Amino acid sequence: MDSHEDMKSSALFNDKFQNRGNCKGCLNIWAKVVPFVLTSLLLASIFSFCFLNSPYHSYLVLNQGPQTLQKQTQHHDQEEHPKATKVSSPQPHKEEKKCDLFKGHWVPTLEGSSSYYTNSSCTIIPDSKNCFKQGRKDTDFLNWKWKPDECELPRFDPTTFLNIVRGKKMAFIGDSVARNHMDSLLCILSQEEIPKDMYKDSEDRYRTWYFPNHDFTLMVIWSRFLIAGEERMVNGSGTSIFDLHLDKVDDNWAKELPDLDYALISGGHWFFRVMYLHKAGKLTACVYCNEPNVTNHNPDYLFRMAFRAAFNHINKCSRKTLALFRTFAPAHFENGVWNTGGYCNKTSPINEGEVDFGRFEWQLRNAQMKEYERARNEGKKKGQRFEVLDVTRAMLMRPDGHPGEYWGNRWMKGYNDCTHWCLPGPVDMWSELLMAVLKREDRI
Repeated sequence: MDSHEDMKSSALFNDKFQNRGNCKGCLNIWAKVVPFVLTSLLLASIFSFCFLNSPYHSYLVLNQGPQTLQKQTQHHDQEEHPKATKVSSPQPHKEEKKCDLFKGHWVPTLEGSSSYYTNSSCTIIPDSKNCFKQGRKDTDFLNWKWKPDECELPRFDPTTFLNIVRGKKMAFIGDSVARNHMDSLLCILSQEEIPKDMYKDSEDRYRTWYFPNHDFTLMVIWSRFLIAGEERMVNGSGTSIFDLHLDKVDDNWAKELPDLDYALISGGHWFFRVMYLHKAGKLTACVYCNEPNVTNHNPDYLFRMAFRAAFNHINKCSRKTLALFRTFAPAHFENGVWNTGGYCNKTSPINEGEVDFGRFEWQLRNAQMKEYERARNEGKKKGQRFEVLDVTRAMLMRPDGHPGEYWGNRWMKGYNDCTHWCLPGPVDMWSELLMAVLKREDRI
């Protein structure tokens, strides 16, 4: 049997071999086979190219397990498609993760390397914040830099900042701590370009500076509560008791809002006193009062309502303005407050483990953030932009940065200022955060 099959195979082979000289038969065979083979190869190549470069292929690769993904990558390498492999790899998604600039710690730096200016190079520092002029001798509080846990916070670059805001108008809206931040930014920018002092009111609460080389206007607009309010007066003297209107914003900043490219909103230090809260002209509640039949709220309620009103007004009345919200900056009084012997005499930062996050400052920050998130989500539907400078955590660790006993206001001699910040000082970090946020917004 085996011999018979061998002979049969041999006969068939000899028959085909002998017919190879028949050119007509050969051409007929190849005329049919070659187009089919070429067409098949062409279709296979087109399918392979289209599939490997299609979104569906990327989806399959990105959603496979590690072992399958490794085999797929090796297969791509063998087919000489390294670029396709890199595009499909999930690694770039990890690199694009936004760093939380506001969660980190303070790290020591070389002496003098963290300061952008001195009280000599910046001549516009208010005496009340000019701690070295007033006699402060220790300098260690200057030799620290804020380090986010997952990235680096770049140093402030005045040239880059002024180019970002070229032709724009920026206003700091809030209390004297907002002015503190504006003065810090002004000192840093003045190392690049000397601004023109365009306006100053009689109480030095409203200021306007102009940088002619960059057509940039920088303002501070005084607003104690962000909402409308009046102090109760007795015989022409203030009582520190206020009537606040929860449904009306302070017109001092509201009238400027349509012309602003950047509005940096902050506040909070004026909310710890007797307040009567009104809606639609009627008394509805109070803070720190003992009125019968009137609901007495904690200050965090007033925080929420004031910032809610401010954010609602921005969402209703502005599309041009980038709203920048700075969270509450804590004070660091020990053994009392400003008028009861409180002081702040530390000369170095503390670490996060030493911070009491049960403090009311952190609770107030949380109340503000809830209103910010609510307003930001609502604003997205209308095309309004919100960003945050969440400084509370970082500044809770800086009890060393206040003027303290080196307070230049002569009418307050004998008291300590543990609320505002020395210039230069840790408050300069706020401008680093501001530029980082503006650069990110500029890329969107």
